[in-house]
Amino acid sequence: MNKHELINIWKTEEHAAHIHGWDFSHIEGRYTEETDLPWDYRHIILDYLKPEMKLLDIDTGGGEFLLSLHHPYGKTSATEAYPPNVQLCRETLLPLGIDFQASDGKDPLPFGDSEFDIVINRHGDFNAEEIHRVLKSGGIFITEQVGAENDRELVELLLGKTKLPFPEQYLDIVCKQFHDAGFYILDAQECFRPIKFFDIGALVWFAHIIEWEFPDFSVDHCKNSLLHAQQILEQNGCVEGRIHRFLLVARKSK
Repeated sequence: MNKHELINIWKTEEHAAHIHGWDFSHIEGRYTEETDLPWDYRHIILDYLKPEMKLLDIDTGGGEFLLSLHHPYGKTSATEAYPPNVQLCRETLLPLGIDFQASDGKDPLPFGDSEFDIVINRHGDFNAEEIHRVLKSGGIFITEQVGAENDRELVELLLGKTKLPFPEQYLDIVCKQFHDAGFYILDAQECFRPIKFFDIGALVWFAHIIEWEFPDFSVDHCKNSLLHAQQILEQNGCVEGRIHRFLLVARKSK
Protein backbone atom coordinates (compact mmCIF):
# COMPACT_ATOMS: atom_id res chain seq x y z
CA MET A 1 0.00 0.00 0.00
CA ASN A 2 1.49 3.36 -0.98
CA LYS A 3 1.66 6.36 1.35
CA HIS A 4 -1.25 8.17 -0.33
CA GLU A 5 -3.53 5.19 0.28
CA LEU A 6 -2.36 5.00 3.90
CA ILE A 7 -3.01 8.70 4.46
CA ASN A 8 -6.52 8.37 3.04
CA ILE A 9 -7.22 5.48 5.43
CA TRP A 10 -5.91 7.53 8.36
CA LYS A 11 -8.09 10.49 7.39
CA THR A 12 -11.10 8.19 7.39
CA GLU A 13 -10.21 7.19 10.95
CA GLU A 14 -9.73 10.84 11.83
CA HIS A 15 -13.24 11.68 10.65
CA ALA A 16 -14.68 8.67 12.52
CA ALA A 17 -13.09 9.69 15.82
CA HIS A 18 -15.96 10.11 18.28
CA ILE A 19 -17.32 8.02 21.13
CA HIS A 20 -20.63 7.46 22.89
CA GLY A 21 -20.03 7.20 26.60
CA TRP A 22 -16.51 5.78 27.00
CA ASP A 23 -16.67 3.17 24.27
CA PHE A 24 -13.46 2.08 22.51
CA SER A 25 -15.09 -0.78 20.61
CA HIS A 26 -14.20 0.94 17.31
CA ILE A 27 -10.56 -0.12 17.77
CA GLU A 28 -11.17 -3.37 19.65
CA GLY A 29 -8.64 -5.98 18.51
CA ARG A 30 -6.51 -3.30 16.88
CA TYR A 31 -4.77 -2.22 20.07
CA THR A 32 -4.29 -3.50 23.62
CA GLU A 33 -3.78 -1.92 27.03
CA GLU A 34 -4.55 -2.58 30.71
CA THR A 35 -4.22 -6.33 30.24
CA ASP A 36 -1.79 -6.81 33.11
CA LEU A 37 -2.41 -4.21 35.82
CA PRO A 38 -1.22 -5.47 39.23
CA TRP A 39 -4.64 -4.79 40.75
CA ASP A 40 -8.29 -5.31 39.81
CA TYR A 41 -10.18 -2.07 40.42
CA ARG A 42 -13.63 -3.68 40.22
CA HIS A 43 -12.76 -6.48 42.64
CA ILE A 44 -11.26 -4.02 45.12
CA ILE A 45 -14.49 -2.01 45.10
CA LEU A 46 -16.60 -5.14 45.57
CA ASP A 47 -14.42 -6.16 48.54
CA TYR A 48 -15.58 -3.00 50.36
CA LEU A 49 -19.04 -2.42 48.89
CA LYS A 50 -22.09 -3.84 50.69
CA PRO A 51 -25.70 -3.63 49.45
CA GLU A 52 -26.79 -1.31 52.27
CA MET A 53 -24.06 1.26 51.55
CA LYS A 54 -24.58 4.55 49.73
CA LEU A 55 -22.26 4.75 46.72
CA LEU A 56 -21.10 7.74 44.66
CA ASP A 57 -19.27 7.38 41.32
CA ILE A 58 -17.51 10.63 40.34
CA ASP A 59 -16.95 11.21 36.60
CA THR A 60 -18.95 8.11 35.70
CA GLY A 61 -18.50 8.50 31.93
CA GLY A 62 -21.59 6.91 30.42
CA GLY A 63 -22.25 4.91 33.60
CA GLU A 64 -21.05 1.68 32.02
CA PHE A 65 -18.67 0.65 34.80
CA LEU A 66 -21.04 1.82 37.54
CA LEU A 67 -23.84 -0.36 36.21
CA SER A 68 -21.49 -3.36 36.07
CA LEU A 69 -21.28 -3.23 39.89
CA HIS A 70 -25.02 -4.05 40.17
CA HIS A 71 -25.37 -1.93 43.30
CA PRO A 72 -28.97 -1.14 44.41
CA TYR A 73 -30.02 1.81 42.26
CA GLY A 74 -31.72 3.62 45.14
CA LYS A 75 -28.41 3.74 47.00
CA THR A 76 -26.36 4.85 43.98
CA SER A 77 -25.38 8.35 42.87
CA ALA A 78 -23.17 9.54 40.03
CA THR A 79 -21.71 12.70 38.52
CA GLU A 80 -20.39 13.51 35.04
CA ALA A 81 -19.46 16.78 33.31
CA TYR A 82 -18.67 15.93 29.65
CA PRO A 83 -21.81 17.14 27.81
CA PRO A 84 -22.40 14.11 25.52
CA ASN A 85 -21.99 11.79 28.50
CA VAL A 86 -24.25 13.96 30.67
CA GLN A 87 -27.07 13.44 28.18
CA LEU A 88 -26.33 9.72 27.99
CA CYS A 89 -26.43 9.41 31.80
CA ARG A 90 -29.73 11.27 31.95
CA GLU A 91 -31.16 8.81 29.46
CA THR A 92 -29.75 5.65 31.07
CA LEU A 93 -29.21 6.27 34.80
CA LEU A 94 -32.10 8.51 35.84
CA PRO A 95 -34.84 6.10 34.64
CA LEU A 96 -33.28 3.40 36.83
CA GLY A 97 -33.61 5.55 39.93
CA ILE A 98 -29.93 6.41 40.18
CA ASP A 99 -29.32 9.93 41.51
CA PHE A 100 -27.38 11.48 38.64
CA GLN A 101 -26.05 15.04 38.78
CA ALA A 102 -24.20 16.99 36.10
CA SER A 103 -21.05 18.10 37.91
CA ASP A 104 -17.28 18.24 37.45
CA GLY A 105 -15.13 16.26 39.86
CA LYS A 106 -12.96 19.29 40.62
CA ASP A 107 -15.96 21.42 41.65
CA PRO A 108 -18.01 21.31 44.87
CA LEU A 109 -20.05 18.11 44.79
CA PRO A 110 -23.85 18.58 44.67
CA PHE A 111 -24.45 16.38 47.73
CA GLY A 112 -24.77 16.85 51.47
CA ASP A 113 -22.14 16.38 54.15
CA SER A 114 -21.40 12.80 55.30
CA GLU A 115 -23.82 11.34 52.75
CA PHE A 116 -21.87 8.38 51.32
CA ASP A 117 -20.20 5.22 52.60
CA ILE A 118 -18.06 4.80 49.50
CA VAL A 119 -16.91 7.19 46.76
CA ILE A 120 -15.26 5.78 43.63
CA ASN A 121 -13.57 7.46 40.69
CA ARG A 122 -11.94 5.80 37.70
CA HIS A 123 -9.77 8.07 35.55
CA GLY A 124 -11.74 11.20 36.53
CA ASP A 125 -11.12 14.54 38.22
CA PHE A 126 -11.37 14.72 41.99
CA ASN A 127 -11.14 17.12 44.92
CA ALA A 128 -9.82 15.53 48.11
CA GLU A 129 -11.53 18.04 50.41
CA GLU A 130 -14.91 17.55 48.73
CA ILE A 131 -14.60 13.78 48.88
CA HIS A 132 -13.81 14.06 52.59
CA ARG A 133 -16.88 16.27 53.07
CA VAL A 134 -19.40 13.93 51.42
CA LEU A 135 -18.05 10.73 52.99
CA LYS A 136 -19.33 9.46 56.32
CA SER A 137 -16.83 9.00 59.14
CA GLY A 138 -14.80 5.90 58.25
CA GLY A 139 -16.00 6.07 54.64
CA ILE A 140 -13.86 4.75 51.80
CA PHE A 141 -12.52 6.43 48.67
CA ILE A 142 -11.25 4.18 45.86
CA THR A 143 -9.71 5.50 42.68
CA GLU A 144 -7.73 4.26 39.71
CA GLN A 145 -6.04 7.16 37.98
CA VAL A 146 -4.17 7.86 34.77
CA GLY A 147 -0.69 9.07 35.66
CA ALA A 148 1.19 12.11 34.39
CA GLU A 149 3.43 10.13 32.02
CA ASN A 150 0.65 8.18 30.31
CA ASP A 151 1.26 7.40 26.61
CA ARG A 152 4.30 9.69 26.50
CA GLU A 153 6.22 7.54 23.99
CA LEU A 154 3.25 7.65 21.61
CA VAL A 155 2.75 11.39 22.10
CA GLU A 156 6.41 12.08 21.38
CA LEU A 157 6.39 9.74 18.39
CA LEU A 158 3.61 11.78 16.78
CA LEU A 159 4.16 15.29 18.15
CA GLY A 160 7.69 15.46 19.55
CA LYS A 161 8.30 16.88 23.03
CA THR A 162 5.15 18.33 24.60
CA LYS A 163 4.28 19.44 28.12
CA LEU A 164 2.67 16.95 30.48
CA PRO A 165 -1.06 17.78 30.54
CA PHE A 166 -1.46 16.77 34.20
CA PRO A 167 1.98 17.14 35.84
CA GLU A 168 0.71 16.45 39.38
CA GLN A 169 -0.74 13.03 38.53
CA TYR A 170 1.76 11.00 40.53
CA LEU A 171 0.88 8.66 43.36
CA ASP A 172 3.06 10.36 45.97
CA ILE A 173 1.53 13.77 45.26
CA VAL A 174 -2.04 12.44 45.40
CA CYS A 175 -1.35 10.46 48.60
CA LYS A 176 -0.18 13.67 50.27
CA GLN A 177 -3.33 15.50 49.13
CA PHE A 178 -5.54 12.87 50.75
CA HIS A 179 -3.42 12.59 53.88
CA ASP A 180 -3.61 16.37 54.31
CA ALA A 181 -7.39 16.26 53.75
CA GLY A 182 -7.86 13.81 56.64
CA PHE A 183 -7.58 10.32 55.18
CA TYR A 184 -5.69 7.19 56.15
CA ILE A 185 -4.05 5.56 53.13
CA LEU A 186 -5.07 1.88 52.99
CA ASP A 187 -3.55 0.90 49.65
CA ALA A 188 -1.36 2.77 47.16
CA GLN A 189 0.15 1.25 44.01
CA GLU A 190 1.65 2.70 40.82
CA CYS A 191 2.72 1.00 37.60
CA PHE A 192 3.76 1.39 33.99
CA ARG A 193 2.48 -1.20 31.50
CA PRO A 194 2.55 -1.62 27.69
CA ILE A 195 0.07 -0.16 25.24
CA LYS A 196 0.35 -1.59 21.72
CA PHE A 197 -1.22 -0.58 18.40
CA PHE A 198 -1.42 -3.08 15.57
CA ASP A 199 -2.45 -0.60 12.90
CA ILE A 200 -1.76 3.11 12.61
CA GLY A 201 -5.39 3.93 11.80
CA ALA A 202 -6.31 2.81 15.31
CA LEU A 203 -3.59 5.10 16.71
CA VAL A 204 -5.01 8.01 14.69
CA TRP A 205 -8.49 7.36 16.13
CA PHE A 206 -7.06 7.06 19.65
CA ALA A 207 -5.03 10.28 19.40
CA HIS A 208 -8.13 12.22 18.34
CA ILE A 209 -10.20 10.82 21.20
CA ILE A 210 -7.50 11.47 23.83
CA GLU A 211 -7.08 15.04 22.62
CA TRP A 212 -5.73 16.35 25.96
CA GLU A 213 -2.71 14.04 25.59
CA PHE A 214 -2.24 14.69 21.85
CA PRO A 215 -2.81 18.46 21.53
CA ASP A 216 -3.35 19.76 17.98
CA PHE A 217 -2.94 16.29 16.50
CA SER A 218 -4.16 15.82 12.93
CA VAL A 219 -3.21 13.54 10.04
CA ASP A 220 -2.12 16.53 7.95
CA HIS A 221 -0.02 18.02 10.76
CA CYS A 222 1.59 14.70 11.73
CA LYS A 223 1.84 13.04 8.30
CA ASN A 224 5.58 12.40 8.43
CA SER A 225 5.41 11.10 12.00
CA LEU A 226 2.59 8.74 11.05
CA LEU A 227 4.57 7.41 8.09
CA HIS A 228 7.50 6.81 10.46
CA ALA A 229 5.14 5.01 12.86
CA GLN A 230 3.99 2.85 9.94
CA GLN A 231 7.61 1.86 9.31
CA ILE A 232 8.03 0.90 12.99
CA LEU A 233 4.85 -1.18 12.84
CA GLU A 234 5.98 -3.01 9.71
CA GLN A 235 9.34 -3.79 11.34
CA ASN A 236 8.08 -4.77 14.82
CA GLY A 237 4.47 -5.85 14.30
CA CYS A 238 3.16 -3.05 16.51
CA VAL A 239 3.80 0.46 17.78
CA GLU A 240 4.31 0.36 21.53
CA GLY A 241 4.24 2.86 24.38
CA ARG A 242 3.55 2.76 28.10
CA ILE A 243 0.49 3.54 30.14
CA HIS A 244 0.92 5.10 33.59
CA ARG A 245 -1.64 4.09 36.24
CA PHE A 246 -1.99 4.32 39.99
CA LEU A 247 -4.44 3.01 42.56
CA LEU A 248 -5.41 4.66 45.83
CA VAL A 249 -7.69 3.37 48.57
CA ALA A 250 -8.19 5.77 51.50
CA ARG A 251 -10.40 5.89 54.60
CA LYS A 252 -11.84 9.10 56.06
CA SER A 253 -10.35 9.31 59.53
CA LYS A 254 -13.15 11.30 61.18
